[in-house]
Amino acid sequence: MNIKNFQFSIFNFQKRRAFTLVETLVAITILTFAVTGTFLTANNALIAAATSRNQLTASYLAQEGIENVRLLRDNAYLSAYSAGGTSVSVNAWSGFLAGPISTCVAVSCDLGLPAMTGFTRAIRATPLSASDEKITSTVSWSYHGVPYTVTITDHLTPWQ
Repeated sequence: MNIKNFQFSIFNFQKRRAFTLVETLVAITILTFAVTGTFLTANNALIAAATSRNQLTASYLAQEGIENVRLLRDNAYLSAYSAGGTSVSVNAWSGFLAGPISTCVAVSCDLGLPAMTGFTRAIRATPLSASDEKITSTVSWSYHGVPYTVTITDHLTPWQ
């Protein structure tokens, strides 16, 4: 082996360029931001999907509250109809207003929502006239500490 060849290989080794610690840290930082952004986007998508699911469930529960009040009105009509008489509609409407819905006028009531759902429903009946009741069904829930509500209103009148 010749000394010239040996010196040449040493200088060649020193001229080779390698990654520095700073370049490696910059590459790791960029990779970390790319992966973190992807995970944050996926997390936001999961939260949005859960919120949409809960909002749909709350809409159904609020509509069910309105339907429960309609059922009370219809049952009052059927009771008055089976009892007979000349003013069935007036008697049915009076029976409806004096029945379980009367507690929903002073304070909100629930009318049958299961307690273990994580949702709370409040139904309020507001008299607008002698033959018109405004029924408001509000369903509330909390997801990740953020409160949400869905409200549905309807007007009920006597049958005839």
